[in-house]
Amino acid sequence: MSHRNKGILYILLSAGSFALMNMFVRMSGDLPSVQKSFFRNLVAFFFALLLMKKNHVGFSGKRENLKYLLCRSVSGTLGILCNFYAVDHLVLADASMLNKMSPFFAIVCSYFLLKEKVKPVQALCVAGAFAGSLFILKPTVAGMASFPAFIGLLGGIGAGIAYTFVRMAGEHGEKGPFIVCFFSAFSCLVTLPFLLLNYHPMSVAQLGCLLLAGLGAAGGQFSITAAYCLAPAREISIYDYSQILFSALLGFVVFGQIPDVWSWLGYGVICLMALLMFLYNNGKFSAGRERG
Repeated sequence: MSHRNKGILYILLSAGSFALMNMFVRMSGDLPSVQKSFFRNLVAFFFALLLMKKNHVGFSGKRENLKYLLCRSVSGTLGILCNFYAVDHLVLADASMLNKMSPFFAIVCSYFLLKEKVKPVQALCVAGAFAGSLFILKPTVAGMASFPAFIGLLGGIGAGIAYTFVRMAGEHGEKGPFIVCFFSAFSCLVTLPFLLLNYHPMSVAQLGCLLLAGLGAAGGQFSITAAYCLAPAREISIYDYSQILFSALLGFVVFGQIPDVWSWLGYGVICLMALLMFLYNNGKFSAGRERG
């Protein structure tokens, strides 16, 4: 299997894992976003440590990689905090859609930071997927100017920037488990003072939901890190939109949220763009031209 197709599989696995993470974050109830972020990253940190020990993975020793790891950690931490706030204050599918602006910003950042060229067909597919997301947000378009929606959009921007630095660190020799471990440790250290100052007592059920959210986050984090280390953002980021489909399904099953016809239209457009991107990346279009 090619690196690109492996990246696609990893990014689909990541989308499902992050959808589960958002579900458990929502189920954990009325807790500060900082507190939810701390426990989410604490689980991911220990999970990453175990993998590092098992696979004998450590820091590459390249001093220039520290800037990539720090930039990834800062932008990723801000993205998580914003996303959790949006999950608590918006419909689950809408919050996920705002966070899934990250592939768009990942491609933009990759163009400027990695000098990765974006072909016209790829750009049109990403633009089409973005247009599909507008159908999903249309029922709440009046709320787009709300504070939670704005914070959710900032979360998507932060995630997109973070994924770009994940790829930069991977290209310079850092392994996925160490990237995840560094980020999780950084996020825990940054949020710990705020957690201590504003800790909210939790029930056993709430703690269990946050630990499960952490497991989902760990699976998603390792998968997304592996995906962006394997393939350029322009080739695989479109598949990250599949999280909306997972979130819509979980929102219906767990919270009784039923998307309307506009949302379903948006899901269809996004899936179509993902299919076109897959066909283009695998040379189906060019093969058709050659036969013609």
